[in-house]
This record gives sequence, C-alpha cells and structure tokens, in this order.
Amino acid sequence: MIYLPLLEENDVSRSDSSPSSRSPRPRASGYWRKKFFFLLGFGLVSTFFIGLYCNVSTWKVSSHATNLLDDLAYMLRLHKHVHAVIIDAGSTGSRVLAFSFHEPIFGEKNLKLHGELFYQIKPGLSSFADNPEKGAEHLQILLEKAKSVIPREAWAETPLSMKATAGLRLLPKEKAEALLREVSKLFANSPFHTTASSVGIMDGVDEGLFSWFTVNFLQDRLGGDVENTAAALDLGGGSTQITFAPSSEATLKASDPEYLYHISAFHQNITVYTHSYLGLGLMAARKEILSVGNPADATELHSECINPIIKTEWAYGGKTYKVLGSKNPLYLEIKGNANRIPEKKPVVRFEECAKIIRNYVSNKVDKPKELNKKEINAFSYYFDRATEYGLIDPFKGGVVKIKQFHDAAVATCATPNTEQPFMCLDLTFISVLLQDGFGLNPQTSLNLFKKIDGHEISWALGAAFHILQNGL
Repeated sequence: MIYLPLLEENDVSRSDSSPSSRSPRPRASGYWRKKFFFLLGFGLVSTFFIGLYCNVSTWKVSSHATNLLDDLAYMLRLHKHVHAVIIDAGSTGSRVLAFSFHEPIFGEKNLKLHGELFYQIKPGLSSFADNPEKGAEHLQILLEKAKSVIPREAWAETPLSMKATAGLRLLPKEKAEALLREVSKLFANSPFHTTASSVGIMDGVDEGLFSWFTVNFLQDRLGGDVENTAAALDLGGGSTQITFAPSSEATLKASDPEYLYHISAFHQNITVYTHSYLGLGLMAARKEILSVGNPADATELHSECINPIIKTEWAYGGKTYKVLGSKNPLYLEIKGNANRIPEKKPVVRFEECAKIIRNYVSNKVDKPKELNKKEINAFSYYFDRATEYGLIDPFKGGVVKIKQFHDAAVATCATPNTEQPFMCLDLTFISVLLQDGFGLNPQTSLNLFKKIDGHEISWALGAAFHILQNGL
C-alpha cells in the first residue's frame, strides 16, 4: 500500500484550500526510479562484501559450480543459462548427460556448472551392428530424458552431440557407418540444435583430453599452477586413456611428440600428455586374454584366468561365448582335522594368468615416469571393480594403493566364486596394466570416485565445454 498520497491529502484539508497555497505533488515515477537504483546499488555492494567475506566471488574463474552469488547475478540478468546435451555411446552402454551452465552476459564468457542430468541404458550401440535402425531407436529414450530437463524455449539453441567410443572403433567400417547414419536421422528430427558434425566416432585423444578437463575442472585445479593438476586414468570397455599435464622438462623431452597436445583452458596454455590404447579396455582385453590357447574364432573358451568350477556365458562384440576354466585344472588339498576328510579347492594359477596378461600388455603401453609423482584420479572400470570387490565404498568412493589391486587379484584367484566368474581375470588385468604397463609404483595412490561434487566423471563435460565455446 502507498501512503504518501494519503498523507498529502490529509495535510491539504487542514490548511488553506486555495490552489496557490498547495505544495506541488512529487512525481511518483521519479521516486520509484530513485528507490530502484538505491536498492540495486545496495544489493550489488552487499553482494561484493558478502563475496569477500565468504571467499566465493561470483566471477571467480577457477570455481566450477554456481553459488548464491551466481543466482543473484542471474536474477539481475548479469548471467544467462546455456545448455548442452551429450550422448556417450560407449561399448557397454549409452549415457546421456544434459548440462546447464551460467554464462556472464558481459566480459569473459567463463562457464559455471549449474545442473546436470545423467541417465544410462544398456547394451551399447555397437551391440546393434546388425540392426542399425533398432540401435538408433534405442537412443530415443535418452533424448526424451534430455527434453525433460532442458527448458522447451531453449531446445532450438541447445547443441546435441553423440560421440561413439571404442565400441564402434572396433567394428568393421561399414557397420559403424550404418549405425552413425541412423543416429543422424534420429537427431535430424529432434528439437535440439544439430549439424553434420553432431554424430561421429570420438578420437581416443579427445576422449582422454576431455576426461582430464572434467577431473580438473570439477576440482577447481585449472587456471593455476600446472603442477597442481591431477592425472586422469580412464578404463573403458574397448580402450583405456592416460592423460596428465607434465611439469617436468625431462618428461616433455622424453615423450613422443605424438602424445603431447597444446590446449588452452581458462586463458592458460597447457601442454598435456595423452595416449589412448585401443584394445586395452577391460572388455576388449578380457576377450583377447580368454582367447589365448584356443582355436581362432572359437566360441568355447578355456582359460587359465578362469576358476575350474566356472561354466558361464558371456556376450561381447555381437557373439556369445561359453567360458570355462583351464583344461588342466588345479585343485589345492585343504587338510581337515582328525575327523574330516581333506577337501580339494579349485583355484586359478595366479602367476600363469598374470604371465598371459603381461604378454598381452607388454610393448603396448608407454611408461611416463612423472606419472608416479602426480595425484591420480582413476575411474570407469577401475572404480567399478574396486567397489565390487569391496576395496572402496560404492557410494563415497575412496583412495587405494595400487598394491591393493594386486592383493585383491591374488585373493580372488584363490577363491572359487561362481557369482563373479571374471573377477580374478579383471583384477589381475588392472594390476598388471597399472604396474607393468604404466610403470606405477605399488605404493602409488589412486583416487577412485564415480562423481566429484555430485557430478559424473565423464569426458562428456569436457566435450560440452568445447562445443559451447567453439561450436558443433
């Protein structure tokens, strides 16, 4: 309620009623204009001092997430919302990540993460190699999920991109291209912004660089000293990536120039080492390890890395395999007490299994010495197998020594377990890859987390940044 006019009217009734004795009425528009600018100035000054007090400046480059000050900036129309939808078509499943960012209207266009949707479906797109139309239809649910969180009025301006990883890289060229054509048709009918570059197979180098960006962005490690950046180890189904920013001149000189890339992040030029190894993803490696000692194209696979009691089926690359233990099984005699008959315990010959895996990994992997000095974030199947064995909490994640993977592998291979038929092989592969492959010390620590600050560790966030700042 506005009281000023009422007070004016009462004052006039008690004074001389002639027109010449009345004071001129103030202009309401001028009053409210002054009040608005006063409140605006007070709000901005308060915001500034609150920001200093809380050390959360709204425009701080290195802060990855929005806060109350960013929300105020959005209300004052100093920020706007921008969005991106990324589909990660992996070898074992497809995931949609729909991101919302704050972008300043004025000055530097530094993005701050505001919201994220993550949703996953299985199997992977490569599983539809013989039915590409069905493969594209399979992704429709991911587009619907993205539409549910991106405002309708922003759909036409929101870039949509799908990048397939090692699963499609390992397919015959004509089958991979057929899948990509069908997905392109699906995207052309979506309400999101697409171009001819929206659908494709991601290069392993980009996968490594984008994952490294995600890890360091979410930990606010970008924009400062390169020595403080973390390394990223990503173990996918078909490939694995190792990425870090060398701070040693010796590393730069010793590294193959093919593995060094110069990038710009938050106005900082950084040299990053990255190498992607196709065929060293967990599922691809598992297939090659199981095939050792069996005829070419065999679908019944006996393996030294599988416990003798195991008889199971496993689907990979469009084929279903029958997997069994060694043809020459090993049973350890467990002596009982005086009243018990000795038992025979079926086990895997750990050293024999590890030898097969070392032969597969050897001469395939580079060993950058500086990696042992970096803080390392390992994710994807590193995280999954660690949680399944019980090395870390599945919800919180944790930090483990590489030796713990080795010890877990030894223990698992000595324990018959039909519920986890591949755990012995998988843990042994991870242990060998980290130590014999990458040359990491057994006492080196690994940060194993699925999320950082509530956000998925995925190359998709790095890809979203790249697209929003450079276009599709």
